[in-house]
Amino acid sequence: MGISAAGIKRLVVKVGTSTLTYPSGQLNLRRSETLIRVLSDLANRDMEVLLVSSGAIAVGMGKLGFLERPKDVPGLQACAAVGQCELMYYYDKHFGEYNRTIAQILLTSQDLLGEESCHVVNTLERLLQSKIMPIINENDTVSVSEILHGDNDTLSAQVARLIKADGLVLLTDIDGFYDRDPRLGVGARLVPFVNIQDEGLNGSVNGAGSSRGTGGMRTKLEAARVAVPAGVRTFVLNGADPEILYDLLDGSAVGSE
Repeated sequence: MGISAAGIKRLVVKVGTSTLTYPSGQLNLRRSETLIRVLSDLANRDMEVLLVSSGAIAVGMGKLGFLERPKDVPGLQACAAVGQCELMYYYDKHFGEYNRTIAQILLTSQDLLGEESCHVVNTLERLLQSKIMPIINENDTVSVSEILHGDNDTLSAQVARLIKADGLVLLTDIDGFYDRDPRLGVGARLVPFVNIQDEGLNGSVNGAGSSRGTGGMRTKLEAARVAVPAGVRTFVLNGADPEILYDLLDGSAVGSE
């Protein structure tokens, strides 16, 4: 089965910390500005686009001049509080250059359960109807689950499932799923189409790939296991050049599904 995302109308794009920032915690301006331009252009195609953005902690570290990630949860939450302001200021400024209005949505895991999830869905649906692009992150100042475990991969899958998205793209710092960790040496093979039911994959995927992120391929596999059974096609792509989204949506064989 070849990878083609033709026909996707409602798309959730999750961008990871290692894609958005340099090791210093400063934003990778070239990459992030390209991402903003591409997402704005996809919206111009009359696609409904939601962005799930990591990066608040790393940006906060950069803003505060921290050379190392804090080891205590309150320290991480403080960085998130500072970084979220900086990140949303940046998004608002640059999406505005393309006449795109954005909205900040901060969620906790409890917001996605039971009756509470209806309120989230209703808000997101109204924003999309109004041609406003939601930018979603976990509310790290009051919730620690993403700080400790998920790096927004699971959150993006839960959102995609709730709003009945057609597709979910996880932008990361490698080309897709491999049969072994490509950073550990030669011989790793890219897997274009992944059978998420294969329990053998659990032993071949890694944790966080950089000191700034907390997810890695393990959480991307878990995200796919949330999204795919709900009918959301899930793709893992290298976000080094966000224009890869054009390739995917135009039917090129890139990344992993």
